[in-house]
Amino acid sequence: MTVFILVAGAFTGPHVWRDTAARLTAEGAEVHTVALTGLGGLPADEGGAVDLETHITDVLAVIDSVTDAAAEPGGEIVLVGHDYGIHPVLGAADRRARSIARIVYLDSGMPQDGVPALAAVPDQLLREEVAERAAGSGDEVAGGELPPPAREAWSRWGSIEGLSEAALDGLTALAAPQPLGTLLQPLRLTGAVAEVPATGVLCTRNGPGVEMLQMMVDVGAPALRALADARATFFELPAGHWPMLSCPDALAGTLIEAASGGGHLLTPADAGRTPAHLRPFLLDVPERPRERTGNTDLYLPDGPGPHPAVVFVHGGPVPAEARPTPRDWPTLTGYARHVAGQGVVGVTLDHRLRAVTDYEQAAADVAEAVERVRADPRVDADRVALWFFSGGGPITAEWLTDPPGWLRCVAANYPILAPLPGWGLTGSRFHPVRALSRAGDLPVVLVRAGRESAEIAATVEEFVTEAARCGTNLEIIDVPEGRHGFETLDPADGAREAVHRAVGAVLARLKG
Repeated sequence: MTVFILVAGAFTGPHVWRDTAARLTAEGAEVHTVALTGLGGLPADEGGAVDLETHITDVLAVIDSVTDAAAEPGGEIVLVGHDYGIHPVLGAADRRARSIARIVYLDSGMPQDGVPALAAVPDQLLREEVAERAAGSGDEVAGGELPPPAREAWSRWGSIEGLSEAALDGLTALAAPQPLGTLLQPLRLTGAVAEVPATGVLCTRNGPGVEMLQMMVDVGAPALRALADARATFFELPAGHWPMLSCPDALAGTLIEAASGGGHLLTPADAGRTPAHLRPFLLDVPERPRERTGNTDLYLPDGPGPHPAVVFVHGGPVPAEARPTPRDWPTLTGYARHVAGQGVVGVTLDHRLRAVTDYEQAAADVAEAVERVRADPRVDADRVALWFFSGGGPITAEWLTDPPGWLRCVAANYPILAPLPGWGLTGSRFHPVRALSRAGDLPVVLVRAGRESAEIAATVEEFVTEAARCGTNLEIIDVPEGRHGFETLDPADGAREAVHRAVGAVLARLKG
């Protein structure tokens, strides 16, 4: 039989697995929930330090206790780590690699050798708070603790979508302080764990789904290349960060499928196919000459000018190693050539959004490029529009807030319009929904993808609701069958019509 060993995340213990464990047991599996020292397990020895190594030892003890049972015909050990729990899971699996049939990453990061669990905490302010607490503890860091979140603060650690009031009450009541050493001690791996098959369970109300993950692999993120492996499978759950509490039956069913090797496989970026973001633009747009200066390309219309301009701002994060760089991606060059053919300067650029912590740098890159474009004598500096895509959406907040008079329009295609739950940027200024109240009469053109991921669609809906409240000059163009990046993914007539409408709407505001 399959032996599941379940390891909970920060502040939590075996109690969170109750309903999921019951369903797995009913399906004939053997289930063990690990009681980590100080988190529902044994208390720390008086004066003793509790660190990541302590918790790895806790997991090893359970693995060793069930090894004989797993050795029976049909037996196998499946380790499941949720959130912080993936760190002791990997540490233990690295030492018992031959005993483990599969590791399941349940809405968790991808810990690396030498990196502490604190690095995986999404909220930057939380990371800083923990670091300050550790610094204040001095020599007592190993014995210090991080208090559990208050009821209203759990969302800082992951989306609470789907949790009932009773479940949130229980999560709060049973939470335990997290030993600081478990977050600060680096994970040490020999590399043996890399040979163990793995499954990622993606909770799509808290982070990207499979399709978005494939896009990230295609773009060339180095840390994600290993995911496109025949031993790595993926499932999606339409849940927040605590599926064992919000949808325990669905989670149990997913774990059973994962144990049997099921799930979606990602395709390597170099698999001889054209990645989605590099497929042809859906419109047949004639080639036009371009001028390249620094990080900016200009596609010039006929005639001396000065001409209005549209600056197209790519999404991300995009790794520095990505080739070609975004300003050469077909969607951006397609739009730029298209508007140039209609008497408007089309501009593409590269900005340095490498991670979600880079929005300040990326915004500065965009602002610098815009000023360089406006200074060009062939550009009408008083008639400029900015058009953002995907993860570039948060940068719109910089331009929605007290927009300059020369900015005639802001457009956004399938944008992220509020920081996503897993980003840890709740207090960031890059929050377009909050910026709308200061947008005044600035025209905004929003292109919505009907088949958008749930987490991004929620930010768009929040934006539309706030726009209605503020009386924003908002035009919405829907692409009902379009996906995120529909210009190269879904070259259907409806999508082409939407592109024509969006371009027409932006140019009307530039030329009017």
